[in-house]
Amino acid sequence: MKSETNKKLAQIFNQMSAIYKYEGSDERFRAGAYSKAAKIIGSLAEDVSVYVKNNTLKDLPGIGEGIAEKIEEYLKTGKIKKYESLKKVVPKELLDMMEIRGFGTQSLKQIRDQLKIDTKEDLVQALQNGSVSKLKGFGKKKVEGMSRGLKLHKTIEDRMLLWDALEAGEKVLAWLKSMPEVKQAELAGSLRRKKEIIGDIDILVSSGEKDRKKIINHFTDASIAKQVLAKGVTKASIILKDIGRQVDLRIVNEEEWGAALQYFTGSKEHNIHLRTIAKEKNYKISEYGIFHSNSEKRIAGKTEEEIYTTLGFQLMPPEMREDRGEIELAKKKEIPKLIELTDIKGDLHMHTNWSDGMYSIEEMANYVKKNFSYKYIAITDHSKSSRIANGIDEKKILKQLKEFERVNKKLGEDFIKAGMELDILADGALDIADEVLAQLDWVVASIHSGFTKDNTDRIISACKNKYVHCIGHPTGRLIGTREAYKFDIHEILEAAKATNTALEINAQPQRMDLNDELAMLAREKKVKLVINTDSHSYDNLSYMKLGVFIARRAWCTANDILNTKPWHEIASFRKKLSRQMI
Repeated sequence: MKSETNKKLAQIFNQMSAIYKYEGSDERFRAGAYSKAAKIIGSLAEDVSVYVKNNTLKDLPGIGEGIAEKIEEYLKTGKIKKYESLKKVVPKELLDMMEIRGFGTQSLKQIRDQLKIDTKEDLVQALQNGSVSKLKGFGKKKVEGMSRGLKLHKTIEDRMLLWDALEAGEKVLAWLKSMPEVKQAELAGSLRRKKEIIGDIDILVSSGEKDRKKIINHFTDASIAKQVLAKGVTKASIILKDIGRQVDLRIVNEEEWGAALQYFTGSKEHNIHLRTIAKEKNYKISEYGIFHSNSEKRIAGKTEEEIYTTLGFQLMPPEMREDRGEIELAKKKEIPKLIELTDIKGDLHMHTNWSDGMYSIEEMANYVKKNFSYKYIAITDHSKSSRIANGIDEKKILKQLKEFERVNKKLGEDFIKAGMELDILADGALDIADEVLAQLDWVVASIHSGFTKDNTDRIISACKNKYVHCIGHPTGRLIGTREAYKFDIHEILEAAKATNTALEINAQPQRMDLNDELAMLAREKKVKLVINTDSHSYDNLSYMKLGVFIARRAWCTANDILNTKPWHEIASFRKKLSRQMI
């Protein structure tokens, strides 16, 4: 779990960067410096205080003397004076809106200066009543883009990305599990089913009745609760102090645990289907257990497995419980063994400081070797068309190949696979010459521009190139920020299957691309999937579990995911035969 100090400092530096951007071009260097510092601090494997104590803070990239002083000031006082004064420059509500697509810093500044707007509510109203469209430079297309950005942002404004909800939920869960009075405790609801967007965090606990009051008091303690919304004998709801999100707790008896966990995990559709089947079998099913229709005697409820087996079903993993055919499969005892995190043998999409990553090739490799049980990784820095990501050209790629060789020799094994993330250009061509691509072990082709077009043909064209092994983040979406571009998934799946091209499940929290529904389609079409983190720093490597959750929601087994295989099997997959080409 990330250091809370690092997270808070990264947030402060990001906000300082945004304020400097707001102040204009004269402050662009400060804005860039604080943005870089935020990324560095946010990606540290250890609490930043460790670097201060060891006097190695200034050794970190992007941490100069001025920023180092502010870090030390925060550690000593809990505040940064410069940040406190900068916050007066722009209202926080407008500052937060800088993260919304279409709301650039200069646009917000112009709206604020000319319309005297300081709140999000007033800005939204000004967009709706036409006041913004009357300003110079705010044409119909720009205003429509801003409105679209607001609508997209609404999807995560009052909700959480799965990664954020997991971090918060697991922290509260650990807080509760530290009590000896708590017999069992689990996350429930959509968070347990690993949906990509989460509303409230649900937690279920079992205990003896005499211990409930103590557990409720512990859960509503001021050290984690910013606000107590409800506090009863078996239920409580709080707003978390650190992220301002709601957590709901329910306490049940141990003999009700399985029934309650099944019921409060859901989904609603899955549970309705189960209740219908229970009724047909002359049972009543609720959060308290399974009962005969004409009796109050509980016949099952202590474990989830009891609930399902009593009804004649195989136990279904929580990620499958969306009433998409899993009940019918469970009736036939054909629930597959879904992929697990321990099945992953390598990460085939990550970046280093050769393009826009934070660390060197050697540093990334050493960190992975120390913290993961992977058998291989692919370093896939950006290609030359990605100028914003400091993409590299053919000449630099050839130099990088020598660096891969040097580090592998130092590691004593062929651990690093030479890779590249190519740009798929507007006409479907790739931006690196084939003779250079032929020397690489793993090539990911991705779209980084032209998001308003139908990109079906571009992706199919990339699939046809014999040196492309995988299509990266295939839909291009960023949850709450950018919609997926137009594409025909069925045509792309046919092309991927015919050319032996894998499709990526990109595990970045805001991408989660492919999503579970599209990954399920790919699995059904027998298109190979690969789960990657698209890491740019050490902390990103932990996102792999998000990709595994997506794959589990898509009913994938280890056999459906390419990077559960040893490298020699991936090498065989890469050999596209001419008869396979379309």
